[in-house]
Amino acid sequence: MKTAPRAILFFFLFLACPFTAAFSFEGPFQARNLYPIFLHANQPYLEKAEMENSASLSLSHSSTYTVDSSADWDVNLDMEITSLNFTYRRILRDFIEFDLDVPVLVIGEGFMDGFLESYHSTFGFADYGRSRRPNNEFLYEIKKDGVLLVKGHSDTKLGDVRLALKKSLISLNGLALSVKGDVEVPVGNAKEGYGNGSLDAGAAVLLDMRITDRLMSYWSFGAVFPGDVKGHETIDLRNFIYGGGAIEADAGKGFGLLVQVMGQSSFFPETGVEAVDGEAVMITFGGRYHKGGNSFDLSLTEDLNVSGSPDFIANLTYKMEL
Repeated sequence: MKTAPRAILFFFLFLACPFTAAFSFEGPFQARNLYPIFLHANQPYLEKAEMENSASLSLSHSSTYTVDSSADWDVNLDMEITSLNFTYRRILRDFIEFDLDVPVLVIGEGFMDGFLESYHSTFGFADYGRSRRPNNEFLYEIKKDGVLLVKGHSDTKLGDVRLALKKSLISLNGLALSVKGDVEVPVGNAKEGYGNGSLDAGAAVLLDMRITDRLMSYWSFGAVFPGDVKGHETIDLRNFIYGGGAIEADAGKGFGLLVQVMGQSSFFPETGVEAVDGEAVMITFGGRYHKGGNSFDLSLTEDLNVSGSPDFIANLTYKMEL
């Protein structure tokens, strides 16, 4: 599923939108990379630098098709993943923000292959070979030199749980700078792809910059130090860096528009499979409605580099201030 036509259309609609009075800027979408063999390695997401007290519930659904082999590796991924993620943020003693992320992952055959086949056929987009397999048939198997590393099963289980601390360094009118550190605790089943069986760590610098009274930008730059995947056999993961930015605009009457881009370097061992070895670049766009202390987000994320990320991720998020 390619993004260019829709991304360009959204960009011009974004610029043409009539902006009005004051608006509560809530930060970037919490769009996580749900590429199956990457999602357990402390996948980062963009966020604002300002500290906050909040609780949110995100429902994300993605579709991935990577069935390819090289001289040494077999990467067979044909599935849909639904993630229900609970995020809690609390400012402690007006000094530091504590974060907790708890994901529940539903990995299975899904239901969208027929729709995607029609979509690709109608608009002439490449389907990456998806049509060569039966619709909605589950496949999750990673091998190296014929040795099984990860074999997923259609199921619902907890993923790895993330704990984080964010510290504000600068907080002025229209400008905020923070640093953040996190660890991801190995809760998910590594052999079935729900976790990696190791402790992960990450660090990031977050920057908020107001463009106008009606436009806010957010910037995140960081590094992740993932532990190895303890599957049927060990997969050695490399440290990786990431970065991205988002723009949030007041569209009036509590509505906002957002567009954001995030990229990350490759951290899986060199496999010879292009969809795994390349850098991931994801674009996310959508809308937000804010009323009182509550907000509702609806967004779509697609892969710009056809590597290291699902074909698409649809996300719905509810957040309330505490």
